Amino acid sequence: MTDSSNEKGLFRSFFGAIGGSITWLRRVFTNLVFLLILVLLGIAIFGKDEQLVVPQGAALRVAPSGFLVDELSQPSGLPIFFGGSQGPAEIRVKDLVDSIDKAAQDKRISALVLELDNMVGGSLSKLDEIGAALQRFKAADKPIYAVGDNYTQAQYFLASHADKVYLNPMGSVMLTGFGVYRNYYKSALEKLKVNFHVFRVGDYKDFIEPYTRDDMSPASRENNQRWLHELWGEYTEQVTGLRNLPTESIDLFIDELPQKLQQHEGDWARTALANKLVDQLANRNLAVQELRKTIGEDENDERSYKAIDALTYLRSQKLSEVAAKKEPNKIALITASGSIVDGRAPAGRIGSESLGELIAQARKKEVDALVLRIDSGGGSAFASEAIRQELLATREADIPVVISMGSLAASGGYWIATGGDRIWASPATLTGSIGVFGAFPTFEDSLEALGIYTDGVGTSDLAGSMRLDRALPEAAASILQQGVDNTYARFLRIVAESRGSTPKEVHKIAQGQVWTGRAAKNLGLVDDLGNLNDAIADAAQLAEIEEYDVIEIQRELTPGERFLRALSDNVDARIAASLEANLPLGAWLNSLQPVLAPIGELQSFRDPRGLYVRCLPCLAP
Repeated sequence: MTDSSNEKGLFRSFFGAIGGSITWLRRVFTNLVFLLILVLLGIAIFGKDEQLVVPQGAALRVAPSGFLVDELSQPSGLPIFFGGSQGPAEIRVKDLVDSIDKAAQDKRISALVLELDNMVGGSLSKLDEIGAALQRFKAADKPIYAVGDNYTQAQYFLASHADKVYLNPMGSVMLTGFGVYRNYYKSALEKLKVNFHVFRVGDYKDFIEPYTRDDMSPASRENNQRWLHELWGEYTEQVTGLRNLPTESIDLFIDELPQKLQQHEGDWARTALANKLVDQLANRNLAVQELRKTIGEDENDERSYKAIDALTYLRSQKLSEVAAKKEPNKIALITASGSIVDGRAPAGRIGSESLGELIAQARKKEVDALVLRIDSGGGSAFASEAIRQELLATREADIPVVISMGSLAASGGYWIATGGDRIWASPATLTGSIGVFGAFPTFEDSLEALGIYTDGVGTSDLAGSMRLDRALPEAAASILQQGVDNTYARFLRIVAESRGSTPKEVHKIAQGQVWTGRAAKNLGLVDDLGNLNDAIADAAQLAEIEEYDVIEIQRELTPGERFLRALSDNVDARIAASLEANLPLGAWLNSLQPVLAPIGELQSFRDPRGLYVRCLPCLAP
């Protein structure tokens, strides 16, 4: 009894010590989080007035941190403070564009400085939209400077708009061209004895290829090569034009990079300078000293120049606009970004109910026109049609609907777009991918290998036919394929009616083929090429109004989300950028995104009939 009691006492002491340690760690972590929130609140409350003052003659500092997006997928940037558990930081393209456009007309702003080191990336169409705003800024006779330790391909696209590009002597300009590479799982699924049943229409509808092949199909390779070369042509044409270089110079730089590096003893920075990609080699301190002489000194920081952060500046302008006279005419702007799913969905995904409610809300507000910004590679066919019906109802209420395509408006994204009166796309938009597929995996062989079998009875051959643990009967397979064929025929009819064509003609450019915005314009899939501002101006013209306010209609945030957004809005963006840059977990997750994206998209497969209009290249890095 004594030995047993001693053993129990030892166990209690051991596990009690572990429990106490866990409790102590939990309290320490909670207190640290609480202290961090207090610090941020202090910055937000006591630093607010000073931050919103626009210094006379200051530069607009454009220093985006994270990915460029059309819609934030989280209520604020604060999750990066807690290990990036909600994903990498994001910044809205519209916020940057609005800030740059307002600064171009503001006499207090004398210049613009691009600091792009913390910008993780963004699609070409998003970069192009910001680039157009930078060009408008330069048209106001205001200079632009770019300061960087290194430039990725996306960062350099924006930097090339600058009048002067600084590069750290130990830095580089990393240009590689565009590519589409992905993982294929057919052999892995065979080893796991998973039977993947695929139903599709269109030789180019390749969303499901990674699960049915070990390599890219010839049709997919042909389609991808075409639009990749078109997008790369857009990139090189703009960059060489902005840098006053021969059109072939970027391709030559990439193709001959080993030899060019050898000429400069492997020095990337000197190679970039010799090939006129940058204007001056200077570390950050030297570049800032030059900017202090050109723009002016920051009275509060001897190591910086006179400047105001772009998002801080935008908030200051919005505050001053609150008291300004409001126009009686209103154009509603709604952003639809992410995979299309049935029902409700958070920001960063398009739920048929969630988006439908926003569109209905626009009708109730009695707006003069509606602009729907679409940035989606597709998803549920059922949800896409439900959203299109809401757009048609808006048009029936005599409210013009104009579609503005972002980086993507393909497959289900294009299905929705057909509900508009007019469609605008960027030359670098990826659209089309008009096709349908369904997929159904079964695991009967996997379970059999484990000694697990399924048996039973039903009142018909179809009873239990859609169980994952049974082989798919021929009758069920026939039903699924007919559903795909019928939905594709419906898709063709919808496009034909929208574009004034015939299903037969649409079929020629459909079958899952992906097109750039420029190609889509030539094929009649879109009406015009331009950015969001162009689409808004077009909506005003359709509504026959000249003066108007643009009101954004968004999902209503919860009280907690509103608090986080208000808090993050008043925290210096440079603090967030610094923390994001120094979180190894965040950087590691960023590098895994291209690999995990196709797998993550599987969670959006919840169409009531299992039919999807989705574009695989839209998941490409």
